[in-house]
Amino acid sequence: MRDVVVAGVGMHPWGKWGKNFVEYGRAAVADALEDGGVDWQDVEFVSGADTIRNGYPGFIAGATFAQAMGWTGVPVASSYAACASGATAMSVARDRIRAGACEIALVVGADTTPKGFFKPVEGPDRFTDPDWLRFHLLGATNPTYFALYARRRMDLYGATDEDFALVKVKNAKHGLANPKARYRKEVTVEEVLSSPMVADPLRLLEICATSDGGAAVILMSQEEAERRGVADTLKVAAISTVTPTYPNTVLDLPEFATDSAAVSAAPELTYRAAISAAAYEEAGLGPDDIDLAEVYDLSTALELDWVESLGLCKEGEAEQLVRAGETSIGGRIPVNTSGGLSSFGEAIPAQALAQVCELTWQLRGQAGDRQVDGARVGITANQGLFGHGSSVILTR
Repeated sequence: MRDVVVAGVGMHPWGKWGKNFVEYGRAAVADALEDGGVDWQDVEFVSGADTIRNGYPGFIAGATFAQAMGWTGVPVASSYAACASGATAMSVARDRIRAGACEIALVVGADTTPKGFFKPVEGPDRFTDPDWLRFHLLGATNPTYFALYARRRMDLYGATDEDFALVKVKNAKHGLANPKARYRKEVTVEEVLSSPMVADPLRLLEICATSDGGAAVILMSQEEAERRGVADTLKVAAISTVTPTYPNTVLDLPEFATDSAAVSAAPELTYRAAISAAAYEEAGLGPDDIDLAEVYDLSTALELDWVESLGLCKEGEAEQLVRAGETSIGGRIPVNTSGGLSSFGEAIPAQALAQVCELTWQLRGQAGDRQVDGARVGITANQGLFGHGSSVILTR
């Protein structure tokens, strides 16, 4: 297999900008091309992360962005994997380069989101769609699930309201130093705990918002990067996009029941742990090699789950890491140095790529006031609906 590297990254700031998602993606692509020293005409493959919120163009994301940049005849592909879409699209592009079908590939995702909670895509009744059913039969918005996960942590490990609030305090401080973040304001534990209750035990400041945004990544073969003299490339050491193993005994969106382990033993690893385990195996690395992590903090409590699923501590110990400042910049294993979804909000097709952007800036030493000293290995983690998950490992 040929080595594949990240040669350039770009991002449109997150927020609520009132524009078409294509504009955010085009801006991110322009930044990534400039960062990688690549002309649009040099791109030999476009891998788009799909959005399903914005009508027809969103379902053909690869071609949408190829048109936005100017038709060149470039081959395209589009990937839909919910919150893991960006990493899935990146996996497609990496494999294309590995196979020798191209030397330079663009990966791009962008979204424009509605105000408030996500809801099912508009259309006819879909009685066989679990996502449609959980909204219409149970009224279960995404924060309902976040609250169930949080309550599970409290019951299993004794997590407290203060523990969850400390995660928000940390991420808000990190996001303060990120010019691409939507929310750039420090908060206190008291402010978090006094914000309105949304889904008990989670409060408004502990749940990520919906946002607009875009991100893009330029991938190259190692040989092409060397021919071009591209500086500060990072090796894509692993991309994991595994699905659950039966029986899946921990609740996942949008299901409201787990598989039974009555006739088949539960797998050794939970689904979240299996996502990162596959990435570690491919990269030939382990949790002790990781210098920083960008994880899927749809809620403050969910970040704690991911810290454990990545193997950064034992189960039930994530709260201790946060209390001790170990997941803050300057700590043993900084988590969500970008500010996370807590500071950005969800722009679904772009967020896994935004995590790759943050790792790139960190491993290059370009993260400014949020820089992790000496960082050489970083990992991302995402999980979407219906068994979509991803983890990316970059190494310097």
